[in-house]
Amino acid sequence: MSTTRPYAADDRGPDTGDAGVPSVRQVRRLRLADVAGVVPRARDFTRQALYDWGWLPAETADRRAAAEDVLLVVSELVTNACLHAGGPEELRVHRCPKSLRLEVFDGGSGDPAPRTPHRAGRPGGHGMFIVQRLCLDWGVVRQQDGHPGKMVWAEVAAPAPNPG
Repeated sequence: MSTTRPYAADDRGPDTGDAGVPSVRQVRRLRLADVAGVVPRARDFTRQALYDWGWLPAETADRRAAAEDVLLVVSELVTNACLHAGGPEELRVHRCPKSLRLEVFDGGSGDPAPRTPHRAGRPGGHGMFIVQRLCLDWGVVRQQDGHPGKMVWAEVAAPAPNPG
């Protein structure tokens, strides 16, 4: 894990929208507690947000790759919560002009971390390694009230704007 910073980094400059106008952060939430098929549901929910926010349909290979990275990271974070934390409780997707922040809440007490050393040829254990490789940053924020549970978050860089 690279950091436990709970909020989006301010070190990439001010978030501004088109023509330098400050943008308002948009957030989508999806309850996942006690829901069947959480991984495809989380991926479909995120894909719809990407369409609504103009990441899809992608007009360039870079934009398509960015959207695919986001969907893969969502899948890995939700799968990790299923396998190691009793299942996810909620997914939040935050849209900022320069990044997309993904947050998965669960009731687990474990610390997600990439397996070290990473062994590409072995089955399983690649989820957090993939998250680490695809994201600007990621981390864990624990519940502050002494209860078990945490939020695992990851930030993916926004693609360059569509040409034209």
